Amino acid sequence: MGKKFTRWEILKRLRKTIADNKPIIAAGCSAGIIAKSAEMGGADLIMVYSTGLSRLKGLPTTLIDNSNEVTLNMLPEIRKVVKDTPIIAGIEASSTSGDQDPSELINQFIDAGFSGIINFPTIGLIRDKQWRKKKGFQKEIEMIQRACDRKVFSMAYVFWPMDARSMAFAGVDCLVPHVGGTAGGTVGYDALTHREAAERIQKMIGSAKKVNPKIFCLGHGGPFATPDDTIYLYQHTDAAGFVGASSIERIPVEKAVKLTVLEFKNIPVKK
Repeated sequence: MGKKFTRWEILKRLRKTIADNKPIIAAGCSAGIIAKSAEMGGADLIMVYSTGLSRLKGLPTTLIDNSNEVTLNMLPEIRKVVKDTPIIAGIEASSTSGDQDPSELINQFIDAGFSGIINFPTIGLIRDKQWRKKKGFQKEIEMIQRACDRKVFSMAYVFWPMDARSMAFAGVDCLVPHVGGTAGGTVGYDALTHREAAERIQKMIGSAKKVNPKIFCLGHGGPFATPDDTIYLYQHTDAAGFVGASSIERIPVEKAVKLTVLEFKNIPVKK
């Protein structure tokens, strides 16, 4: 059974990764075999999202009903095979998940065995102020603030500079500027160009670092789908790493299984 980590232990690990001149890699893992492999590859963080189940079914990333319950039920399988890597829970805190108090949500996930949290699924993509208020994005900010108060490691997806600033004020440890569904593979999304996505990410990073210059910032989504894509990310932004979901548990699986079957098919049998 994998160990739990304190916020201080996780931050110490991330600082060492940066000191070693390596990117922080957070790997979305919705099955034991993927989490086990990601840890073997050196992932700094294992991310568990309910939406990962849609990727495992061969579908585009899709929202899942009863997200928090599903995510909690995914943990035992992951903890059985992850030995020494912090496991981070995707928590739906907005009004779409009910009226549960953010502190109660945090307690529920940390008591279950997670070492940190991130606001996912999130309604951060919505920019309209009335819709954001109606759907409760403020509860996502409040959840991050409560995690900070409780000294629980926290991450936050943001889509706009104003949200990056708000999450930085809330005390988030690791900001993840999100530039849309991931392109690539058999069911990837349409995406911005690398240049457009990098500019958006850098604006969010800049907004957050004005509040907290020491905040960790990782890129995610859009055209950044493969390791080669992250070369552009690191050259054109101040991102210290990358969060991969489809990039870890969908696209590589599609490619590896396809190529393996093709290799088997190309071996001739005796006439």
